Amino acid sequence: MQLSFLRPLYDRPGPWCSVYLDASADTEDAHPALDLRWRALERRLLEQGADEASIAALDRVIRGHDPMVGDYGLAVFASHGRVALSEYLSAPPLRDLASYGPLPHVMPLLAQRGEQVAWVRVLADRTGADAIAISAGGVPRKAHVVGRETFPIRKPQPGGWSQDIYQKAAMEAWHHNAGDVTAATVELAEKVGAEVVVVAGDVRATGMIAAQMPARWQDAMVRTDAGSRAAGADQTMLDDLTVQTIAEIADQRISTALDRFGVQEDVGGGLDAVVSALQRNQVDTMIIVDDPSATGELWIGAEPTEIAVDPGQLAAMSVTDPQRVRADAALVRALVGTDADLTVLGPDEAPDLTDGVGAVLRYVDPSTPGRGNG
Repeated sequence: MQLSFLRPLYDRPGPWCSVYLDASADTEDAHPALDLRWRALERRLLEQGADEASIAALDRVIRGHDPMVGDYGLAVFASHGRVALSEYLSAPPLRDLASYGPLPHVMPLLAQRGEQVAWVRVLADRTGADAIAISAGGVPRKAHVVGRETFPIRKPQPGGWSQDIYQKAAMEAWHHNAGDVTAATVELAEKVGAEVVVVAGDVRATGMIAAQMPARWQDAMVRTDAGSRAAGADQTMLDDLTVQTIAEIADQRISTALDRFGVQEDVGGGLDAVVSALQRNQVDTMIIVDDPSATGELWIGAEPTEIAVDPGQLAAMSVTDPQRVRADAALVRALVGTDADLTVLGPDEAPDLTDGVGAVLRYVDPSTPGRGNG
């Protein structure tokens, strides 16, 4: 999981208000229910010493957000009177939560968000296509492509002196329209950094699009005849295929991280080893088991790599005013600050991770703690 979307939370100082709440709009009393839940969280923030300006900023976002249909949640983070990040959750959080501390409490968001896969889906026919792209951060982009050729689109029925001419003209029209769709697809894929491109719809159109797709996108392409642009067409099979394809890529990413960790487990396993690697800017991907009940703490300084299991380590790094914070919050800040990735596992998905945490390292050298201890 790439964490660059969290940068706004670490580009400014804390303390931070972090709020997670059920914002579901599936009942008639949804609005008053949201109001009651938010008021309860507001009281918790005040009890923890949160500033009124930040609470007011949260209030504006929570009460003023555009409601979604059905069950969903909100995650909102504010400091010094400004909301730095707000996200919709695809399902309500496990429980409503409000915390106030030196760092934002982002682990519930990351655990629920899961592996984000950027993708593009193109539903094509011989006249053009409808395309949608979703970035790794969930930001949608859409495109409606109308091919440059409108006549002739259908091949003529057999017979007549002009049959061959019109058949060739139809094939050229399809080819040109497919080229227009391919260009728009590639543009979307490049904008969102797509890991998969689903090309669906009319068999002849998808074949021409696939044939014109640049080589660098061939391995990322999945072609299917599911779906149709016809009015009222059932897109269930196409939706299911898209979800399945994205899930497979996410699973592959997790499996790859676990395989790489297995090779380096002797130097990357356990909290002490992970903290030491983060101090060295040595972590490529951190693996953590999601544990909502976790209460562990670490010590931090002003810089992302100033992270330690005890304040004495920071004193040796010339940090004069260390702070004690949630361990998961400190770990994520260090990951964001060193451009490292994160893999979150459920308790039933995890290997036997010491302390529930491990790291895939960017490099290993003889001075790495634990090197050689099998």
